[in-house]
Amino acid sequence: MIAYVTFGADDLAAAERFYSAVLPDLGFTLKTGPEGLSYLPRAGGAAPDFYVKPTFDGAPASAGNGTMVAFEVHTQAEVRRLHAAALTAGGTDEGAPGFREAYGPRFYVGYLRDPQGNKIALFSSNPDEPGRNG
Repeated sequence: MIAYVTFGADDLAAAERFYSAVLPDLGFTLKTGPEGLSYLPRAGGAAPDFYVKPTFDGAPASAGNGTMVAFEVHTQAEVRRLHAAALTAGGTDEGAPGFREAYGPRFYVGYLRDPQGNKIALFSSNPDEPGRNG
């Protein structure tokens, strides 16, 4: 089981605007401190902790090539809503919400980059919603 994920950020205020537009709706609470932002799953949540912090070595933060964190949501509408909220909060679009031919018929996903350039996916595979083929 993954215990936590950490992304580096040079601008914590921009990171907080971005992640706070999405993560509270996914069951995370924010705790801030001198070390940065800690998004912790609410009581009973099984998700790993998610941290956004300055780099430990003091060098500029950078996004990993091929690195991405995916957050599962309940519905396709939630993917669209949170994708739009993240864009409004300073994110950039890396792929509008929708189905992808390369994935299963129910995998509905939207891709974003946070203000630092880290890649984020928001997806739903809800079996109660229409799939790619109707």
